[in-house]
Amino acid sequence: MKFNASMVQTRCPTPLGNITLVASASGLAGAWFDNQRHLPAALAAPLAGQNVLWPEQTTNPILKEAVKQLATYFAGQSSDFDLPLDLSAGSPFQQAVWQALRAVPRGTTTSYGALSHRIGRASAVRAVGGAIGRNPLSIVVPCHRVIGSSGSLTGYAGGLDRKIALLQLEGAL
Repeated sequence: MKFNASMVQTRCPTPLGNITLVASASGLAGAWFDNQRHLPAALAAPLAGQNVLWPEQTTNPILKEAVKQLATYFAGQSSDFDLPLDLSAGSPFQQAVWQALRAVPRGTTTSYGALSHRIGRASAVRAVGGAIGRNPLSIVVPCHRVIGSSGSLTGYAGGLDRKIALLQLEGAL
């Protein structure tokens, strides 16, 4: 995934740990828990010579709104996020998967296979799983709502404990 170097970030405390929020001029481009798998290089190793950490900007209107909506979400008062999103860091296939995730309602789950069918790529279940794992917008693009076809709670880049907590918060468990 390729992220724009001109993005800005802020940190957001949540009951499940801190989240780094990143915005471009087009919209919210990232929401990652600390130590989450598949972090962009700018967050995973900001001290390395080639990586430049995005500047902190707490006054950015997209980031301010994202912090507000996350607080409302964790308070159980909101079911959806209403933010402009910038999914351009992903491939067209990844973007299709992430858009399909946005259609999974709060309080429900879906399987990797069902999501593959939804995007018209029934045989691409493993690729769909890879795109879900690299979702740059944890919670906002609800990849935690995807479970195994047997109903098993499979992996989550933010950690299985967080996935369980999010599904419980939403009433899906």
